[in-house]
Amino acid sequence: MFQLTGKVALVTGAGRGMGFGIAQTLARQGATVVINDFFLERAQEAAEALRAEGLQAHPVATDMTDRQAIFAMVEKVQGEIGAIDIFVHNAGVPALGWDYVQFMQSTPEQWDSWLQLNLHGLMHSCQAILPSMMERGWGRIIAINSDAARTATGMGLCAYGAAKAGALGFLRNLSGEVGPHGVTVNGLSLGTMNNWEGSDAIARKSASVKRAGSPQDVGAAVAYLASIEAEWVNGQVLPVNGGSLVA
Repeated sequence: MFQLTGKVALVTGAGRGMGFGIAQTLARQGATVVINDFFLERAQEAAEALRAEGLQAHPVATDMTDRQAIFAMVEKVQGEIGAIDIFVHNAGVPALGWDYVQFMQSTPEQWDSWLQLNLHGLMHSCQAILPSMMERGWGRIIAINSDAARTATGMGLCAYGAAKAGALGFLRNLSGEVGPHGVTVNGLSLGTMNNWEGSDAIARKSASVKRAGSPQDVGAAVAYLASIEAEWVNGQVLPVNGGSLVA
């Protein structure tokens, strides 16, 4: 089940961490994976790691907040590798990294950096990729979201949470427009992940599965939503959080 042989998958922010786990899982399921990262060297190293497993992987460096660069990337991928069947919008942290700032000390410029990547970047990418999917009558759009969109962390993530909540509204509405064309649009809502120091201790306080989430957890969920078997799942957000939020 969930075999993706013959499919081309573009995964953004896949040079490391959760994105690399997603790309690795999709490649192991048979997909040809295009690894996007802001930094070309990181994308190349990730692609080389997958190719060392005998998997099909290609690197591409793109700023996922730049509309022109996104369209150019999609054109390049479709011309050199093939039509994109699966698009995973995983890039969610600006190139300069996390910026935990309590709302009253934050600036509009900081808000904009989160919105440009998590909402506008997703929207630009969908406008670039969807025409081919709709023409061919098959496609998968999957956005990696966060429980920060639906809970109060108190950690200075107001702008990040707002951007992620906006992305969820976009996904749900988009699913109704493109579903009749054979394209599904879904998201994952991630809980505490193991990509920062102290994550396991935080996760044990809230999750019924007493650990933080891993790249493999995320990759498995994406592989399902990307599969042929998931064709009747559309406009949904799948929580992947160890049971920390159950409603």
